[in-house]
Amino acid sequence: MIEEKVGQPTFFMPIGKAMNKIERVRQIAGPTVKALGYEWVGCELQSSRPPVLRIYVDRENGVTLDDCAVVSRQLSALFDVENLMVDAYQLEISSPGLDRPLFTIEDYKKFMGRTANVQLSMPLEGRRNFKGVIVDVSSAHVLMRVENENFELPFAQIAKGKLMIEDKS
Repeated sequence: MIEEKVGQPTFFMPIGKAMNKIERVRQIAGPTVKALGYEWVGCELQSSRPPVLRIYVDRENGVTLDDCAVVSRQLSALFDVENLMVDAYQLEISSPGLDRPLFTIEDYKKFMGRTANVQLSMPLEGRRNFKGVIVDVSSAHVLMRVENENFELPFAQIAKGKLMIEDKS
């Protein structure tokens, strides 16, 4: 759960509000990231003290530490102006890495044929974790081949997804 201070007591922010905050971050930061010449990959908000807002960016030749610093400076200033984060928070700018997180249905389409690890918010056929190849993607489902069996995962129930690092040996 994401914590947010309102007045004097501390309240827990319901998941819906956390999703609204993530959507607001995307709306505010996405165009700035693109204007700086980077691809907006996605973001996540972790409930720690202080909360951690992690934003993933990429570019064709990869992202360096200097790139992350440039994006961080720009977004920090933007978030201050927009008063996006009311309380103290930690901003992290990161490359998606080899085990790239998958945020959108377009991410799953882009990486069809690759192996991914997907966690559902609710069990499907008695399981929540699926590690397999992304076979097909529609607007509402991700078809994965897991241990020689196909599973049609509802995109709305995907809590977390990421690519698996491929062994090139």
